[in-house]
Amino acid sequence: MIEFYDVYKTFPNGTEALRGVSATIAKGEFVFIVGPSGAGKSTMARLVYREELPTAGYVFVNGINLGKVRPKAVPYLRRNIGIVFQDFKLLQRKTAYENIAFAMRVIGASPRDIARRVPATLDLVGLRDKGEAYPSELSGGEQQRTALARAIANHPLVLVADEPTGNLDPATSWGIVQLLLEINRRGTTVIMATHAKTIVDAVRRRVIALDQGCIVRDRQRSDYGDQGGGERAWAQGLSAPSSAKP
Repeated sequence: MIEFYDVYKTFPNGTEALRGVSATIAKGEFVFIVGPSGAGKSTMARLVYREELPTAGYVFVNGINLGKVRPKAVPYLRRNIGIVFQDFKLLQRKTAYENIAFAMRVIGASPRDIARRVPATLDLVGLRDKGEAYPSELSGGEQQRTALARAIANHPLVLVADEPTGNLDPATSWGIVQLLLEINRRGTTVIMATHAKTIVDAVRRRVIALDQGCIVRDRQRSDYGDQGGGERAWAQGLSAPSSAKP
């Protein structure tokens, strides 16, 4: 599904964001990309949806060499890739419903599909009654749920979430992660770049750890620091993962 072959990324200022990264992510996996600030997490995520191109090496998504995709073809590529950002990136003058509908309209969805799928997607993320609200009328968690609904409305094969809980409190963050897990259970490959240790430790899915642009660990059912049990108990009194609600 997603393949990195000896990928290097050096920015014009000389910063080496990635150095010799090789990894394969299978269809239907849920993968955390972790590491300290500046480790290369966001760069690796942006390479998946071709916001960046590798300086050297190759990145393939669903068999397509992204380095050979022409700029005018990038929107077509992204029809199969949903993207969730830390800062939501919602259109402020459009309601939650309109934000999702706009993303569908851009790829040519019919009015009938939009009318059917937008309410269903809002329902999935727990915003059934918020469709007519503008971003300024939504909480941070509700804005991120709207952004998530927008990302999945077109049923993407891959969902890339770049620090999706970075601006949210712990309880709200867990609700977003529960939604990502549900989307993954429905068959979408999920890649989440994060520094949220408690989330990674609680979920225990595959972890790709970066440090100074290099993969230093890639393990299944791991935690943030691979220290055994990890910090599973949410010290603030949050519910256990199995019973937490979005």
